[in-house]
Amino acid sequence: MTNFHHQSVLSRELIAGLEIVPEGIYLDATVGGGGHSQALLDTDFTVKVVAIDRDCSAIAATRHRLSSYYPQRLQFWQGNYADYQPEFLFDGIIADLGVSSPQLDNPERGFSFRHSAPLDMRMDRAQPLTAAEIVNHWTEVALADTIYQYGEERFSRRIAKRIVSTRPLQTTTELAEAITRAVPGKYRYGKIHPATRTFQALRIAVNQELQSLEHFIDRAQTWLKPGGTIGIISFHSLEDRIVKHRFRGSELLQVLTKKPIVAAETEQKNNPRSRSAKLRFARRIT
Repeated sequence: MTNFHHQSVLSRELIAGLEIVPEGIYLDATVGGGGHSQALLDTDFTVKVVAIDRDCSAIAATRHRLSSYYPQRLQFWQGNYADYQPEFLFDGIIADLGVSSPQLDNPERGFSFRHSAPLDMRMDRAQPLTAAEIVNHWTEVALADTIYQYGEERFSRRIAKRIVSTRPLQTTTELAEAITRAVPGKYRYGKIHPATRTFQALRIAVNQELQSLEHFIDRAQTWLKPGGTIGIISFHSLEDRIVKHRFRGSELLQVLTKKPIVAAETEQKNNPRSRSAKLRFARRIT
């Protein structure tokens, strides 16, 4: 069985904000390691959860780990959450966005430059588009625009030019080295590795994360029962901006969080990933 342990963030705040009801049915749109799904199921023995993930490894590992709940109280659906078509309405919906720790820590997935690995970055390994396709075949202009838009990288044009002049690039470490050589010397040894923003941009482009998030929020609000709550945890400004504006612009939702909820100091110390997490809630208008 694939090891897919992942420490969920803001679990206490997420469960409290959902205001779980007995016999409620909840959707975990990004199940990952199953931490939030288990937290939902443990609030009341009558609660049921539908869990979604694009990554079949995540679903397989979570089904194994939460086997005592499956299939009576826990169901799974593998695919992009924006494509899901529910058979019933939910009392609450949650989504924990971005890449999970097991995906980052597994070198063969190609999400990280800490280990040499193929340029993959697919959350759903059945899809054709990979990071290698983008890096080695997209035009310099398309690369620069993608790195700037999704990575908010100020040196996007320099990085794109270096990638094009260096390709073909086969591994994550080769790409990271090319990016490092592209930026000015004083930026090569800062707190953030110079390849971090470009890798984020490529991952978002490969998985069409922002487009999927927009479609998901637009559709998910119609999946809620009147009075039902949706809670979304984001990890960078691009995601949070979409959540905030989509919630505010909806005629079906009432925003419950004027400012996002962030992790307590204790959680930030125990789980560094939680430092950038922002949680927003909205409720389906009755």
